[in-house]
Amino acid sequence: MNNSTVNFTTPETSTNSTTQSIGLMDLVITCVHSFNFLFGLPTNSYVIWLIVTGAGSGVASEFFNLNLSMCEICTCLSCLVSTLTIYFSSLSLLMQFLQGLILTGRPLFQCLMCVERYLAVVHPVTFLKFKPLRYRVICCTVVWIINLGSCFYSLFIVISQNINVQTWFFSLQFLLVFSIQLFCLVAVLRALKQSGPGERGREKEEENHMKRRAFHLILITTLELVKLD
Repeated sequence: MNNSTVNFTTPETSTNSTTQSIGLMDLVITCVHSFNFLFGLPTNSYVIWLIVTGAGSGVASEFFNLNLSMCEICTCLSCLVSTLTIYFSSLSLLMQFLQGLILTGRPLFQCLMCVERYLAVVHPVTFLKFKPLRYRVICCTVVWIINLGSCFYSLFIVISQNINVQTWFFSLQFLLVFSIQLFCLVAVLRALKQSGPGERGREKEEENHMKRRAFHLILITTLELVKLD
């Protein structure tokens, strides 16, 4: 007579395994968000301090970087809120509100920086025309208004529990921003391969250096956008 062994898992064992996996996941999320908060907050604060004190190129020329650093600080604070939400569920609505800023603010400010570099390389006359600070202030004000609307939209979608609409909205937003940055990247690359007529050696080298810097900035920003999304 053959003896058969039946393997089964009791409800208590299954519950303990689930609890342990959830606890491990919460620990990993806490470590990642804590690292982002502890590293990102002082770094971006230092960048803002350098821009404001004039250690860089000045507030006017670095105005988009200034606003991007402010947005990154808000992102660091959202990491802190996300960590606290694991242990205090009452903060979940605040976390969802800040999620709109993370998914919209950073890509839009990076897109502004890419468009600015594109204009400086491909359309320098237009760039000099719109170079004053007031135009950058207007652009950043519009972006902050869009960010605020995105935050309220993200909060509304979560409350209404219509997650599919939120996914489609932010996916279309990503495709739009990515398309703009990719266009700027290709246009700057084409300008880098072309040489203007009657250029001297030194002037040509300086112009190519500016174009290479613009290309590298747009390339890094685009890769970062793809990585984060």
